[in-house]
Amino acid sequence: MAAAAASGDSGEQLLLHLKLAFLALEPPACVLTLARKAGGGSVTPHVQNFILENCVGTNVGGPDCTYVKTILKKVIAEAELSSDIVIDELYEEFGRCMSSRENNSELSLAKIYKEISFLSPAYDNVSSNPVSLVARLLCSTNMLEGDTGCCLWPSSLFLSEFILSFPELFAKKCCFELGSGVGLVGVCLNHVGASKVILTDGDASTLTNMKANMEMNNLYIEDSQLVKESKNKVECKYLSWEEACESDLRDYQRDILLGADIIYNPSCVPHLVRVLCMLLRGDDGRRESVNAATNGEIGDEVSGTTTTGGPVAYIATVIRNADTFNCFAKAAADAKLSVVNITSSAATSSFLPYMISYDRSSVQLLKITLLS
Repeated sequence: MAAAAASGDSGEQLLLHLKLAFLALEPPACVLTLARKAGGGSVTPHVQNFILENCVGTNVGGPDCTYVKTILKKVIAEAELSSDIVIDELYEEFGRCMSSRENNSELSLAKIYKEISFLSPAYDNVSSNPVSLVARLLCSTNMLEGDTGCCLWPSSLFLSEFILSFPELFAKKCCFELGSGVGLVGVCLNHVGASKVILTDGDASTLTNMKANMEMNNLYIEDSQLVKESKNKVECKYLSWEEACESDLRDYQRDILLGADIIYNPSCVPHLVRVLCMLLRGDDGRRESVNAATNGEIGDEVSGTTTTGGPVAYIATVIRNADTFNCFAKAAADAKLSVVNITSSAATSSFLPYMISYDRSSVQLLKITLLS
């Protein structure tokens, strides 16, 4: 934000950040922080009007009225507290939200619509359309009830930024993701030109939501034959780590494996490592093409080159429990997997400067290969 404030277009950039944070359904406190910055320290009438015309009015998928009501309530309270004028239209919109019959307890069980906009890291002129990609996603509001697969996690955001930072690493590659959740990574892989994208999950409801998200982004095609003929090559498949076997995975092409926040439960670690081993064995007939496509500008530590010529895996994870991660590291070592932390060497660019709630520093990026 400091960099944005130093440029000539800082006011417009800050308003853009405010709008994108709203569309991404950032926590209300984060949206309010951006509103203050856009107003030079307070939520001015200009910023209030911008919120009404560019935030509330343009979210076509619509956050539920509870979110809008909370944002408007905080904006009004902030303006009143700082003795700023509160425009009449803001009060009127808040009144409509308060009286809306749609605002009921059933919304706690609903999916909410988010737009995750990736900004070009080098943009300095908002008139040149700094948004490089928009992912439209249905996410769960009910994480505490076990619907974690339909939530958007920091590791998924980081892995998406990694893909967009190194498009040449994934272009023209067959990419296979484990535990794909809402499917954000798949949208990014398709954007950078992956030749094929296979998204998987072991939870039926998560898979259904994932397919809906791919359809919403015009990416999902049910018929595998049509996938081959389509520019958008994304498949969504059910894959249970506990039940997976060699025959289930043999027919899946894969140059690169991916995963975000999939190292989370010690009981799942043995199954995850077993599936990784099966997928990383690759196919001798395709090894040359995997290594030949490596871009010379990417360091070997980050690139898709492996000593065996087989596939490579990139896993983004937040180490919430050291014991769980150590369990994974030991199981991987016992299975002859090389696990290298490439977070620093990857130098992933920031495409989401408006997401204040997103702590990039908490995410670790691992490169995993099969030892020769």
